[in-house]
Amino acid sequence: MALGHRLSLHSRAGGPFGQRRRGAVLIPPIERIQQTGSTNADLLARLAGGEHVGEGHWLVADRQTAGRGRLGRGWNDGQGNFMGSTVVHLTIGDPSAATLALVAGVALAKTVAALAPGVDAQLKWPNDLLIDGAKCAGILMERTGNSVVIGIGVNLTAAPELPDRPTATLAAKGVELDRDHFANALGIAMIDALWTWRQEGVASIVRAWLPQAHPVGTPLRVSEQGIDGFFDGLADDGALRLRREGGETMLVHAGDVELRRPVEGN
Repeated sequence: MALGHRLSLHSRAGGPFGQRRRGAVLIPPIERIQQTGSTNADLLARLAGGEHVGEGHWLVADRQTAGRGRLGRGWNDGQGNFMGSTVVHLTIGDPSAATLALVAGVALAKTVAALAPGVDAQLKWPNDLLIDGAKCAGILMERTGNSVVIGIGVNLTAAPELPDRPTATLAAKGVELDRDHFANALGIAMIDALWTWRQEGVASIVRAWLPQAHPVGTPLRVSEQGIDGFFDGLADDGALRLRREGGETMLVHAGDVELRRPVEGN
């Protein structure tokens, strides 16, 4: 059972993510709970039960005991880290829901860059933020009807041990961030990124995402298929461009992608 209360950070937006006001700072509503299994699961359950969850509302937990990452990986995290979920309600004319991972990535990377300017954090397609090649944050999207729940976990102070990849924290880089301050900044950045997504399209989000990512030429592997290649940017629709050894480029629209060690001589 989730226990908690609302933060005193209240929205002046009066509307969904997509309604950005030029020259105004919109503060999203943030609901803080002490402990839960999964903030994503909580919001999905509310939506399934017919509860109205306003777009831009955030549910943030002090502790999460049954969190999930992509492909069902466990992501249980402790106090001091950021663990939160929000909702986007899809409307007619919105871009593909799958590209919301890029939207969240842009908001996440810009938040970290603003609050930890000395840290070289890089986005990895489709849903991770890395520090020195180790995972510092991840994004999980789950859809119910015309609503998408976006969960974000950020290792501010501690990193869970993952069996298949290294992890990193901002604290290890000498950056001490207050969780609630981070939540507020991320919520504001998400409002801005959603506005761009709706008003300017996916191509604008891609242009904002690329400067925050690891460099072109970074060796990658598409895990499920065991396909190796090199990062060659993104297509305008948000697909990963993977350059193969022979020089041809393939597009990857979905899948788990990991960094790999460069082959000798490349």
